Amino acid sequence: MSSFGFGQPIDGVMQMAFIVADIDEAMRRFGERLGVGPWFLLDHFSGADPVYRGEPSRADVALAMGFAGHMQIELIQPNDDHPSVYREVQQQRGWGFHHFGVATSTFAADIEHHAAHGWDVAFRAGVPTGGEVAYLDTHGELPGMLELIELGGGLDAAFTRMYAASLAWDGSDPVRPFKSASP
Repeated sequence: MSSFGFGQPIDGVMQMAFIVADIDEAMRRFGERLGVGPWFLLDHFSGADPVYRGEPSRADVALAMGFAGHMQIELIQPNDDHPSVYREVQQQRGWGFHHFGVATSTFAADIEHHAAHGWDVAFRAGVPTGGEVAYLDTHGELPGMLELIELGGGLDAAFTRMYAASLAWDGSDPVRPFKSASP
């Protein structure tokens, strides 16, 4: 198994994500209390050609990514009340843990594999670093959803830039634009 430039194995868990009511407050608390940062913030994300539970999605979220060691932490704040995988989980369980992220070099095959074992695609969209993501509903088998993140494009380069920034982070400039990590 090969690894990303930020040390996590490809095809292994590389991200833990949380849905939050206030992304600014969450970034501040995760930074102050857990040392996660700096954060790379994307104020609005809906994805390219987003599909939620088989229907086109209009949901918009803010998301921020930072590192705790080699693990990427993602914070997600819904910006509207449109149906989404984020609102769905928040309504079922409240704010908190949402999904595990696994980057994969066999995206389509992994979706088929998990579907054959009862995990269906709840959300799918194109992402800014290239490729697609698919959120799989684990139906309670895991404590959250599984996000499959398609390898390719600028994914490794962008995430490795975020990781490198975390190694040199002294607490200053805690929130940076997501595009500053893109290749």
